[in-house]
Amino acid sequence: MFFSTLLLSACTEETSTDIIETEEIQELVASSNVTAEKHDISKFEQYELQEVIDGDTIRIKYNGSSEKVRFLLVDAPETNHETLGEQPYGLEAKEFVKQLLAGQDSVYLEFDVSYRDKYKRLLAYIYTKDGISVQEQLLKNGLVRVAYIYDPNTKHVDWFKSIQKTAEQAVIGIWSVEDYVTNRGYDKDVYYAAMKEGHQSKVDEDNLNNTSSNSSCEIKGNINSKGNKIYHMPGQRDYENTVAEEMFCTEEEAEAAGFIPAKQ
Repeated sequence: MFFSTLLLSACTEETSTDIIETEEIQELVASSNVTAEKHDISKFEQYELQEVIDGDTIRIKYNGSSEKVRFLLVDAPETNHETLGEQPYGLEAKEFVKQLLAGQDSVYLEFDVSYRDKYKRLLAYIYTKDGISVQEQLLKNGLVRVAYIYDPNTKHVDWFKSIQKTAEQAVIGIWSVEDYVTNRGYDKDVYYAAMKEGHQSKVDEDNLNNTSSNSSCEIKGNINSKGNKIYHMPGQRDYENTVAEEMFCTEEEAEAAGFIPAKQ
């Protein structure tokens, strides 16, 4: 699985949570389309799909109006929250839903007892035209947690918890960093601390095996999430916070290795 290990490739100069490449999401979705259980949707209601908002919310045409639908019993990391900002795996969850629903002009909704939450959003279990449960696949791939379990809308809670348990045991996605998932949501400080620690462990190991490294080489080379190679000089704005993947003694050495200077 693509989520089975931590991918530690973020650069503090260009903070990003793009942990999984789009091509990898496409492969996960392709696998889901082949292996996922196809549920009977004949009794569910079909609505026009207008937009994927994030990993647990879409917009549909409902009785002539454009309405948000919140996925029942799951919670995805945020993508653009006014106070929480962007959380790791939030963009991945959104992209997964977009890819899973790509090419579909409608979705099937299974409602529980109560149709709306306190924000007047519709609440439902979401299915593709092929009968694939969107919530099931998000949970299976470690992109959401089971949450917001409020009576009377608890029809699938046991099913969802069993899927989540398997993802936890596999240590994939949001479960790949211990304590990133909390009972209140997601703690991105824990995630980034683990990322930094993992980076530093790799740097220490590499330095032990690299006889050309020495204490006088202070230029930090970092590869960000977009694959850009950037080097940071002592005294620059992000130097102290940058986790080095390679150390260089001179700028010429860094540039010869394909790195470009940081802008600040």
